[in-house]
Amino acid sequence: MICLGIDTSCYTTSVALADDQGMLRSRRRLLPVREGDAGLRQSDGVFLHTRQLPELIGQLFAEAPCRPDCVCASASPRAEEGSYMPVFLVGAGTGRSIASALGVPFFSTHHQAGHLRAARVDSGLEAETYLALHLSGGTTDVLLCDRGRISPLGTCLDLHAGQLVDRIGVMLGLPFPAGPSMERLAEGFEARGLIASSVQGTSCHLSGAETRLRQLSASLEPGALAAETYDVLCRTILKMLENAVHETGVRQALLFGGVMSSLRLRRLCEERVRKRRIPLELHFGKPELSGDNAVGVALTGLERMVTDGGHS
Repeated sequence: MICLGIDTSCYTTSVALADDQGMLRSRRRLLPVREGDAGLRQSDGVFLHTRQLPELIGQLFAEAPCRPDCVCASASPRAEEGSYMPVFLVGAGTGRSIASALGVPFFSTHHQAGHLRAARVDSGLEAETYLALHLSGGTTDVLLCDRGRISPLGTCLDLHAGQLVDRIGVMLGLPFPAGPSMERLAEGFEARGLIASSVQGTSCHLSGAETRLRQLSASLEPGALAAETYDVLCRTILKMLENAVHETGVRQALLFGGVMSSLRLRRLCEERVRKRRIPLELHFGKPELSGDNAVGVALTGLERMVTDGGHS
């Protein structure tokens, strides 16, 4: 049984094929952003997905010719009622059309669920109840995942983690998205903890950190500023997760999303948990499956095919 997965997020066009024997193939392409900009308008994202998606689907099936038994696409950012972004309509509409043409079931999921499913691949996490941290350009969410049910616990109340990295990176002249370049810039520098974290229970604020980083840019060299950016993110997200442990009693945590593909941020989190004896058992999605991708969407479709008996 084979599922075609489609995800059209704010940053990436992504398609994947998954089968019940564990075969995974995927193709994805970032949405192009003009130099100096720190993001895209939704209307521009819709246009770019409409242009990129057919080409990626063609490349995917050229690599792995097959006839899918079902199609699954992200139709919204999250599971909450009213969760909506126009970019996801491109993937969902294309998926419905392909499924209809092939006469196979179409399943709808949401972007965050696809991220979660992809992050579990080879993560070592076996528990059915766990905390999750989704860290990306549009998300800084702490979640309680209990046997497939996702409950929000906390979020960033102003600026998301990826926005912080991208805004500081673009200020430093780096290309958008700035994460990979920021990580390279920080190599060889150790943070001094110059930025205070702002955490309220399982939620946080990051706009104050952005303001302080901009102030320090006049006195710190770029590599040191990049190191301070990752340091304040590490302290902030671990405090959110530690508070979630106290609230729920759940100690296993899965960290994923484009920002969490940073090996530096992962290392900082592991070191801090160990040194401060924070009651957390950290698991990470594979770096290549932590950013936006359709692999988790395709795996979700396969599972829905089994549980729903082919009824979309």
